[in-house]
Amino acid sequence: MACRISELVLGCREPEVLARFWCEVLDFVVLGREDDGSIEIGPREGFGGAQPTLFLSRRETPEPGKSRLHIDVNATDRDQEAELERLLALGARPADIGQTGDEHWHVLADPEGNEFCLLKARLNPL
Repeated sequence: MACRISELVLGCREPEVLARFWCEVLDFVVLGREDDGSIEIGPREGFGGAQPTLFLSRRETPEPGKSRLHIDVNATDRDQEAELERLLALGARPADIGQTGDEHWHVLADPEGNEFCLLKARLNPL
C-alpha cells in the first residue's frame, strides 16, 4: 500500500477570494468551512476521490518567501490559449520567474500572488 496526495494546503489572507478563483479554474466546489475562515474546495464528488482537495488555510500573514510547491493545471475542454484567456479573465496575472519565452507553459499568479503554471497539451481536451 502507498500514500497518495489527498489535499494540498495553501496559506492565504482571503480564503473566500481564492476559493472563488480556484473553484472556477478547477471546476471545484466548496466542501467545507472552518470557524477560522479556512475553506476546503474540491471535486463535486467530494473528499477522497482521485483528485486532491485544496485547503485554503486562513492566515493573517502567510509564510514569507517563495513557495517550494506550485500547482500545474491543464485545460480539459479547450486549447491552451483559450484557457489562458479564461484564467486571465478570472483574475490570474502573468508572473515572471525568469522564463526565456521558449517554454511550452505559461507562468501565472492567482489573486494572492501564488504562482501556478498552465501547461500545454499534457491532457487531452474532452
